[in-house]
Amino acid sequence: MGSESGRVKRGEQSRISQWLRRRPKPSPEDPERAREALLLSAAAAGLPLAPAAHPAGYRCSCDRIGCPTPARHPLSFAWQTQSTTDRAQIERWARNQPQANFITATGMVHDVLDVPLEAGASALDRLLAAGVEVGPVAESGGTGDQARMLFFTATRGTPEDEDEWWPCELDCHPETMDEHPGLRWHCRGSYVLVPPAALPGDLAVTWIRGTEHPLPDPLTLLETLTDACAAYAVAADRSPSAAWPLSR
Repeated sequence: MGSESGRVKRGEQSRISQWLRRRPKPSPEDPERAREALLLSAAAAGLPLAPAAHPAGYRCSCDRIGCPTPARHPLSFAWQTQSTTDRAQIERWARNQPQANFITATGMVHDVLDVPLEAGASALDRLLAAGVEVGPVAESGGTGDQARMLFFTATRGTPEDEDEWWPCELDCHPETMDEHPGLRWHCRGSYVLVPPAALPGDLAVTWIRGTEHPLPDPLTLLETLTDACAAYAVAADRSPSAAWPLSR
């Protein structure tokens, strides 16, 4: 009887093993897994992340009535110190807050040159055709000047000698976005949404070129982006914004 029992157990184990082998593996297209994988790849590339608000219908998930930047801002006022590349922390955030967007704090490892979508598309074509090294690029959905293209670059925000820090007329912070309808340079004290991010109205922030591309020197992109923004402003009957860094 003991022998029969053993045979039954071995048979059950065999069937279980076969069943386990036949079980479908989690699809790489599973939205939650894909979201987490993209966030972790961004962190692995050195982009410090922190949780952000998300859409609640056409509104923002935050408690602020009439939020001026729905689903586009961090959850915490301490986002600069909270931002991290720690894999375990990002996994906890992503799994405990499955609807949250994420921001990446600029001026630590990377900067972002942020331009109107149409100007960015034109500049990207020109840069790639010229063989210029272009890093990660994201598209942020929106209407009019809210539709943006984000060029991720190395930062100028951490010089070895603080006296080497130089300001730029294009420097943009969360509270000064409206002052820069053209080219915005996100460096110290700023942030952008990192893909994948959802926006109200079924819009999104998505990668055009992923974080596998190294971060380039921002100055190698600046002239082409400036020219594209100037052409876009003229075509849209706008005045081109200031384009070049201030002298040190």
